[in-house]
Amino acid sequence: MNKLSPIGVILAQIGTPSAPTAKAVRPYLKKFLSDRRIVDYSPLFWQPLLQGIILRTRPRRSAKLYSQIWEKEGSPLLLHSLAQQSGLQLLLGSDYHVELGLAYSEPSMEQAISKLENAGATRIIVVPLFPQYSSTTSASVYDQACFAALGRNNSTGAASKRFVPTLRFMEAFYNEPGYISAMKSHLVHQIDNLDIKPDYYVLTFHGIPKRYIETGDPYEAQCMETARLLASAMNWDSGQWQVTFQSRFGPEEWIGPATSNVLGELAGRGIHRPLVFSPGLVTDCLETLHELAIEGREQFAAGGGEEEQFFVTSCLNSNEEWLLFLANQVKKNALGWMN
Repeated sequence: MNKLSPIGVILAQIGTPSAPTAKAVRPYLKKFLSDRRIVDYSPLFWQPLLQGIILRTRPRRSAKLYSQIWEKEGSPLLLHSLAQQSGLQLLLGSDYHVELGLAYSEPSMEQAISKLENAGATRIIVVPLFPQYSSTTSASVYDQACFAALGRNNSTGAASKRFVPTLRFMEAFYNEPGYISAMKSHLVHQIDNLDIKPDYYVLTFHGIPKRYIETGDPYEAQCMETARLLASAMNWDSGQWQVTFQSRFGPEEWIGPATSNVLGELAGRGIHRPLVFSPGLVTDCLETLHELAIEGREQFAAGGGEEEQFFVTSCLNSNEEWLLFLANQVKKNALGWMN
């Protein structure tokens, strides 16, 4: 391998505000919610609603939530993602150059592409950190990476670059044995460290509108397969676990059941020590640290459960087995590029 021409790798995530303030949250939400992969309504309808109501009220509410999970060093998602970047770089070695690229915040996809090109990379593997494919996540990253590589701001913008690097996109890994094994080891370790063994397991995934599934998004089916494989690996009986979907917003019907509803009903079903885990997120963020660990605990308690017996397991983050799996997947995607 020519040491002057490493293979570029972009760990791709959605993004995070730069600070837990309304001022910082607003531009992040504006970019995120303006992407028609995320909200596909006509801009003639959606943009006045977004600009006139949502961006005037939601940033303040979201900033309050972020402030409750923010770490001294910064955004949890960014900190964990940077740890994943450095861990993967260590495993891959000098034949590869790993950068972090966020779709809606910094370090941006444009910055990642620029750093890789400056390092001499002309071939780049984009790694969407989403185990299950969805048009709202994986496809959004595809768009952003392609625009950045082409030197465009969007599909119709002027091209500002003469040379465009070759891109490969790592496919969804929802059913890969190495990913299932990493989650199993992680869960077993977490459960072994608990004083009391859980009596039920909730596997929660980020939700999307049901209409997206009906028009071809394979996300729900892939989530169900991930859950089935993980439950089988953990030797859980069918009555010990279930799948739920979280983070619903807007008036549309979303895939379900809703995580918030299920958590509120567990105690009434005779479940006293639930453990909640998100197999669709590999990096702790607002959805896990607040929506599940704080709001979820409150919902369980409101339904009659005891807060101290409600357990939320962290995401894989920089788990060693997970990063080894990721390194092997990158190497598989680099076949034919290595001399």
